[in-house]
This record gives sequence, structure tokens and C-alpha cells, in this order.
Amino acid sequence: MRRALRNIWRLLRIAWILARYDVLFLLEMAQAPPAVTLFARLAPRRRALGRPGQRLALALQALGPSFIKFGQALSTRSDLLGEEIARDLSELQDRLPPFATKAARETVERELGQPINGLFSAFEDTPVAAASIAQVHYAVTRDGREVAVKILRPGIEQAFARDLDLFYWITALAEHTQPQWRRLKLVETVRTFADTVALEMDLRFEAAAASELRANLADEPGFRVPKVDWERTAKRVLTLERVKGIQIDEREALIEAGHDLEGLCATAARVFFNQAFRDGFFHADLHPGNLFVEEDGTIAAVDFGIMGRLDKKTRRYLAEMLIGFLTGDYERVAELHFEAGYVAARKSKAAFTQACRSIGEPILGRPLNEISVAQLLAHLFQVTKTFEMETQPQLLLLQKTMLLAEAIGRKLTPEGNLWKLAQPLIEDWARENLGPEARARDAARDTLTTLKRIPHLLEKADAAFQVVSKGGLRLDPETVRALSERRQSSLGVVLALWAAVGLLATLVALQF
Repeated sequence: MRRALRNIWRLLRIAWILARYDVLFLLEMAQAPPAVTLFARLAPRRRALGRPGQRLALALQALGPSFIKFGQALSTRSDLLGEEIARDLSELQDRLPPFATKAARETVERELGQPINGLFSAFEDTPVAAASIAQVHYAVTRDGREVAVKILRPGIEQAFARDLDLFYWITALAEHTQPQWRRLKLVETVRTFADTVALEMDLRFEAAAASELRANLADEPGFRVPKVDWERTAKRVLTLERVKGIQIDEREALIEAGHDLEGLCATAARVFFNQAFRDGFFHADLHPGNLFVEEDGTIAAVDFGIMGRLDKKTRRYLAEMLIGFLTGDYERVAELHFEAGYVAARKSKAAFTQACRSIGEPILGRPLNEISVAQLLAHLFQVTKTFEMETQPQLLLLQKTMLLAEAIGRKLTPEGNLWKLAQPLIEDWARENLGPEARARDAARDTLTTLKRIPHLLEKADAAFQVVSKGGLRLDPETVRALSERRQSSLGVVLALWAAVGLLATLVALQF
């Protein structure tokens, strides 16, 4: 009861602030209780604040750090909010006033167990950036290396825990009272957000993500991930080598510095594609403030708190779906959704094919540089409401990242397009991963994986039989004798099958 009363009070405060920024449409969309809406209408309005999405962004900034982060997460949900609002939320700036330098220094010393002068020969008191979860200070190590030190805000874990409890309460209530919303997985969206935030609040995880991405992209010319200083990294402190350069969206400054914008766009396209499709591990917060062009033209990335992963099955689905849309094979696009289980089997495949055509026909035949894959995915997520397509959080995160990447590409070369540049990579990847040889290799690998489990399954079956034979389960003697005979026969058959299929799988794997 106490939790419910506390959350009701907080919900009223939220409603009041939403009304102040003239975004009551959010309460109407959520079908909030009439009493909440009526209370909110008493709030004085601010005027001339821009589009609905811009007003919502301002309201979320007023509500605090958790709401800023949650608004950024909602920017992937065009299926919930519509494209224009989602696009405005994607520009929501995660900037807050910095916390005290004294607290930053104390955190560093407590986490790393040394006086700050023993760790750094110089430590800048003024942070270079301050966001909802952490802020960044430049420093110089005792051995002369320039670094960037990221430090968590004091008390941030407790603040987020309170707000997450509210988010869970609201979404669970919404799913309970509005059954038609369950397909949108609102509670799961909050859970995904909570998991992401939990990772962001342990900077060792961000260090590990930076290290993994650096290893994956080590051979990519023209792109760099800064090295982690593990000796100066802990749960609340992350130290990376410092990146110096021009922010990637500062087009005039890049031209003045003599950089090749088309070359930068080609590098960005290649690296983004290789992250998402080749490696299945991608930087999921690619706003311009996280990408810099260094003096020699190398693109350097920073801020690895939000990363995305795509398993091989999802990557294949994406590749086949894109090829299907771009070639007009809408029946195959529909089949992919049913095969993946994204659309309920009871739905009409013919009707879903027609829906896919309504998305694809407007882009079919257009030059690739005029096509936005991010917008294509956004349209798909909206249309699928009729077909009860379940939300796929990993695809939403990718769609958001695509949107940011495409915006960067347009900023660098307005006449170019990331997907036009990435087309040869897409075709090569598709040939290597979607053809019969790739399917044979994967079938062989899956078979070998299954075969490795057979001895364990046999052990469990044998243990179960021992229980029966020793009287642990009461069966008549004839049944026990029949089980014994079948056990011996089955064991021989399984072992023979294991050897035969294992040999066949190995031959297939070697063939391809």
C-alpha cells in the first residue's frame, strides 16, 4: 500500500510537469485515470515550446536523469509514439550541471585506493562533459599519457532505483488494465532499460565493451577505439586514452581542416556495417558527440555505455528482409517474420505480405542513396500493430542506431548515403552467410553441438533407469525387464547414429 501511495503521488507530479510543457497527449495515449488528467489540467502552461516531441523532451529534462535516459530509450519506439516524436526524442541531450570536483576526486581516490596525485600528474577540475549518470575530466597519468576519466555521479544508483520502481509500476498497471498493449512488451521495455542502466552504472562493463569493440575493429583502417587504462578503472571510475579531434557533424570545421568528407562517410558506413552484421556487436549511441575526426583523418569513438548485440539468426533475418524489400520480394519478407516467430502463426500470411508491400512499394526503384533503412524499419514496426507483431528490443536499438548513423552520413555528404556505400559489403555478406554453403556449414555445426549433448543425455537416462531398477519407482517386474531390454537396444542405436551423423557433419563442414 505504501509503495502504491508513493507511486501515485509521483505519478501526479509527473502529470503536472507534462501539463506544464503541454504534452498531456502522453497521458491521453496512456489512457491515464481521468482524475490524474483532470489534476494535470490545473497546471499553468508554458507557451511556444515547439513540436510535441520537442515539448516532451523538455519535460523529460525537467523530470531528471532517469527520465532523460528513458526518453532516449523511447526514441526507438516509433510504434508507440509515432515517427516525429520518436525522432525529436532521439535528439534529447543528456546534459546536466556537473557535480562538485571535490566529490569527483574523492570517488577516484576511494575507488582506486590511491591519492589522486599518485595516479595523475595533472587532473583538470572542470569536467569536459556532464551527463545524467557520469561526468568526464581530462587528466595526465604519472607516466605522461593524456587520458579521459569518467566518474559516476554520487547517489545515482539510488535515484535510478526509485524511478525504475515507478516505471515498473506504471507499465505493469498499463498492461493489466489495457490487454491490447501486452504485445508492445512495456514491462520488458522497462526491464531492458533497467539492464542497460545497470551496465552503465558499473564502469567496468563499459571498459569491457570498449575493449571488445577495440579488438573487433583493430584491423579497420581509418577508425579507432581508445585503449582502456585498466589500472585506473574500477566500478565507478573509467580511464581511457584521450581522444582529440573535430566532432564529426562539424562539417565546415572538417572542410577547413582539409578532411575528405566522402572518405569519412565511406569509413563510417563500412565500420557500422561490420559492427552490426559481421560482429553482431555495435556501438548503440552514435550521436555526433561520440564520434571525433582526429588530425590524420581517423574517426575515433567514445562513450561505450550503450552497446547492442545481434545473434546470427537475427542478422540473417535482417539481411534477408532488406534484400526482400529492395528486390520487391514481399512474400519472402512475410515468410521471414513467420519463420522467426515475430508474427503469430494464426495471422494471415497473405495479408501480412500485402502490408509489407505497402511499406516497400514507395521505395522500390528509388536510388539507394534516397532510401532510409531506419525509416523502413520504423514503418514496419508501425504497420505490424495490426498483426500483433511482438516487439523486438534488439531491433529497436539497431533502428535507433541506424537513424543516428544515417543522419551523420547526410551531414557529411548530403548527396551520399551510408547504405549506398555499404551495398557491396551487404552483397558480400549475403553471399557468404545466406547461400546453401553457409546453411550447410551451420547445419553441420548445429548437428555437432547436438551430438556433444548425447553422452550427457544418456547419463541422465541411465541414472533414471538405475532409480527404477533399485526400486526407487514402483513398477511391475515385466515393465522393468522390458525397460532394460529397450535401454540396451536404444543405447546401441544411439551410439551408432551418433558416430554416423558425426562423421557426416564433419565431412560437410570440411567440404565447405
